[in-house]
Amino acid sequence: MKKFNHVIVRRPCRAMVEGITSGLYPGKPDYERALEEHDDYISALSRCGVDITILPKDERYPDSCFVEDPALITRACAIITNPGAESRNGEKYEIIDAIRQFFPEDKIEYIKAPGTLEGGDVMMCGDHFFVGRSARTNEEGIRQLTEILAKYGMTCSEVPLEEVLHLKTGVNYLEDNNMLVCGEFVDKPDFQSYNRVVIPEEEAYAANCIWVNDTVIVPEGYPTVLKAVQDLGYKTLVVDTSEYRKLDGGLSCLSLRF
Repeated sequence: MKKFNHVIVRRPCRAMVEGITSGLYPGKPDYERALEEHDDYISALSRCGVDITILPKDERYPDSCFVEDPALITRACAIITNPGAESRNGEKYEIIDAIRQFFPEDKIEYIKAPGTLEGGDVMMCGDHFFVGRSARTNEEGIRQLTEILAKYGMTCSEVPLEEVLHLKTGVNYLEDNNMLVCGEFVDKPDFQSYNRVVIPEEEAYAANCIWVNDTVIVPEGYPTVLKAVQDLGYKTLVVDTSEYRKLDGGLSCLSLRF
């Protein structure tokens, strides 16, 4: 099944080595290796039958390669978010021109202060969107998102986060009713109707896989998760994201897919 035709990515800037990190995965990113990993990521996406828009690096924003956070793209509209991390908030202005290549102005919506929202907290399951209430996404941001989605016949529900940075740090939808869940999301009632594949804590990082047109891209180094995804019947591609992991970033963070 082909669902996505387009992908937007942004090249990592040299300042990424000073990006925001919880320290959960220690060490500073190696910039040259991060560039190589980004090349491999783009190559994997291209094998999934999408065209790829590559935005230039932006040294003003160390975390700007995580292009998923300043925008959310749905089947009917694009939403420019209002990132909750102060050092990242300006990224929303830098993504608009790329979004305008695909959406007319009347189909571009905006989350406005005091609402905050980051794309990493939003998981699309068909026309329903789960939104994590986190340190980066607040109640007002979720209220605005719910209102915007309703205009286009889509729905939204809040998932309070207790441990992780973003919702998709620990739960990801692979289409076909399949969902990878880890940690605090294993027993959340929100996801009981899905076929939940529980990821062991030692491979928690790999809960962040991405489905792109019947292929699932899996981070390198997580054999249990790779086998679990293959057992679901998906084609898989493996990409090393070890340098982005040091900034709490994963596969979904590095692209907008629509």
